[in-house]
Amino acid sequence: MHSKYGLGSGKVEEIKEFIQQNKPDQIIVDERMTPKQIYNLENATGIKVVDRERLILNIFSTRATTSEAKLQIQLAEIKYELPRIRENAKLLIGDERPGKGGSGEYIVDVKFRDLKRRMGFILEKLAEARTKRQLYHDQRTKNKMPTVSLVGYTSSGKTTLFNLLTLENREISDKLFTTLSTTTRSFNLTNRKALLIDTVGFISRLPTYMIEAFKSTLDESIMANIVLLLIDSSQSAEEIRIKCRSCLQTLNELKVQKEKVFVILTKCDKYDIRQSTAIQEIATNLGLPNPIDISAKTGHGIHKLKVLIDRQISRSNLIHKQPV
Repeated sequence: MHSKYGLGSGKVEEIKEFIQQNKPDQIIVDERMTPKQIYNLENATGIKVVDRERLILNIFSTRATTSEAKLQIQLAEIKYELPRIRENAKLLIGDERPGKGGSGEYIVDVKFRDLKRRMGFILEKLAEARTKRQLYHDQRTKNKMPTVSLVGYTSSGKTTLFNLLTLENREISDKLFTTLSTTTRSFNLTNRKALLIDTVGFISRLPTYMIEAFKSTLDESIMANIVLLLIDSSQSAEEIRIKCRSCLQTLNELKVQKEKVFVILTKCDKYDIRQSTAIQEIATNLGLPNPIDISAKTGHGIHKLKVLIDRQISRSNLIHKQPV
């Protein structure tokens, strides 16, 4: 990216012409930008500029409903702002240092320390939530209750499958990040029960600090006995390849064991056999052979999926302890 605007000067002129003709409210740039680049582009175009990371945080903020999800968003916001405080201050006042506060400290330093204090408080609250989740996990382990987690790119059909298997009625939407918190419910297999976990969707080029902010939620995926990686098979082969690699990279960062990951191709009612063959090759090349095709809409492949889960539970000696 070009250092002044994050875009080439020719592209900036195109944007200015587009703005004059269409009168948009803001510019969204699908890349990470520095405060200086945003500042320069806003001055050149006269409207607000939002970079990729800011946009993701904005979407997160509108989707958060639980207290834990809201804390995770706040943590990600702080981590986004911390490295930008001093640069933003320089842009506003030029080469001068900000004015002093009542205690003789520079205002920018006061803000920096305030954000650090808030981050410490949020981390404590998230640690409490993680401790509670660990207790639930330990109890499930004690009762030999197997767990299955649904992971995948955002809008890959996780919640739709979750609702189908657990008979729940969680919100389903084509919007990004409809699910930001973890939900766990029991569901029936052939001769036992298991717990199914639905959690936040992945996205490509997600900054490390955002993954870290949501780690307390994503821990459920790490600890599950079986991880079902859902891929929306109704998209093009190239989109599937990119999203599958992105998901595997995130799982690798979370240190999820690859041998417990199984690829599930969702929305198979929307593709033809040639696309299925291409997807099978992609999964094999990524080290995840024999993906299962399913359709939550028609029910295709759901029995086969349950058989897979049942078989893996038996192989892992995770026999469900029937309640007395």
